[in-house]
Amino acid sequence: MNTQNPTNSYKEIQIKTATPGKLIIMLYDGAIKHMNLAIEEIGKKHSGYEKASNSIIKVQDIITELMVSLDFEKGEQIAKNLFSLYVYMNKRLVEANIEKNEKTLSEIKKHLSELRNAWAEAAAKTQTDTGNSASPSINIAG
Repeated sequence: MNTQNPTNSYKEIQIKTATPGKLIIMLYDGAIKHMNLAIEEIGKKHSGYEKASNSIIKVQDIITELMVSLDFEKGEQIAKNLFSLYVYMNKRLVEANIEKNEKTLSEIKKHLSELRNAWAEAAAKTQTDTGNSASPSINIAG
């Protein structure tokens, strides 16, 4: 008997069947979601600080996952630039978590949103260029 939550089962299937580009987009979506939660909780002041901190740590975990997925051999300068940006974002997230600074979180959220949109465009273009194949090859960070 399957006692697993249907939502978790759906998410697991989504992840297992996603293309590399879609996985990257899903990571960005998760980071942005947790960033929004952190910003909302910081707005509650002291009562929300613990939840905000947990959300910020989740964003850092996602950024770390994006960092380790970079392919420097294929991605060359783009991968190096993304790595530097991820290091910067993680550093700023540590600062924002210590200071409980909404402005810094909003800055990082903006970067994440821009990167997410760029990946979505690249994934769509790659899928179109490969004739809608099931496995487009985005490999700079995937």
